[in-house]
Amino acid sequence: MNDEKKHRVLIVDDESMNIEALRLILNPEYNIYSADNGRSAIEIAEKHQVDIILLDILMPEMDGYTVISNLKSSKKTQDIPVIFITGLDSGWAEERGLQLGAADYIAKPFSSENVRLRVKNQLETLDQLRSSRQIGMTDQLTGLFNRNSFETMLHDMGDALQEKTPASLFFIDVDNFKNYNDNYGYPQGELALKALGKTISQAVKDLDNMAARWSGQEFAIFLSNTNKKTALEIGQKIHLDTENMIIPSVGGLGEKITVSIGIDTMEHASSNMDNLIAGADKALHTAKERGRNQVCHAGIE
Repeated sequence: MNDEKKHRVLIVDDESMNIEALRLILNPEYNIYSADNGRSAIEIAEKHQVDIILLDILMPEMDGYTVISNLKSSKKTQDIPVIFITGLDSGWAEERGLQLGAADYIAKPFSSENVRLRVKNQLETLDQLRSSRQIGMTDQLTGLFNRNSFETMLHDMGDALQEKTPASLFFIDVDNFKNYNDNYGYPQGELALKALGKTISQAVKDLDNMAARWSGQEFAIFLSNTNKKTALEIGQKIHLDTENMIIPSVGGLGEKITVSIGIDTMEHASSNMDNLIAGADKALHTAKERGRNQVCHAGIE
């Protein structure tokens, strides 16, 4: 299996022999990370977005209970399943771990097969959960995010403001789409929207982006670390790529579409997401008022 497709497992134990024993059990099926203390474990979990953590309880400075409490209090790591692996032989220890959010509990000394099965079971459950979440977050026609998930993620992006890094929001609307559907039929309209979704994805694939189908014929893109100049260049590229887009046809009909694009950029900490949304929406209305089939940026005349 390609290493990029393997699940990422973090082993946390202050005893190097225990880490090595678990590494041998789980290799080569998983990508293995390790830490010998709680602080390093939290840093690795956040940096590498591991899929599961095998966590010892009795460690100096920061024990496993404190580690899991920190993991569950962070949005970046709260959904990572944690399996406690410990020599503590008491119902109280297991109960406390489960109360803090542990997914499972393995007592030392452990058998190789027991570890493999418990890790496998937790990862299968995690994959099923991710799959169901992805379905709920995705627009089924275009494969992009749907509006609900996009809005949720957008308002979670407040960190971009605090870091004072520029970010840009695009609203893209298909010009006269009702007429297109009336003239060529609803199936042809769906093919046009699918083609546009693919074109948008291709235009921003190398950037830190979120792209969504915002409404029936309207799309949205959020780009981190993107200033006004770059945002306008990307908007113009999408505009041109759409004009040159080859749309699959129903019944030999392959009529082109055009788009109007509105963009706004926030470049300092006094900005906020609501203002950004309002600015991009206003810019889109300006593009339409000026005759459609063009790109307008709220901060550039």
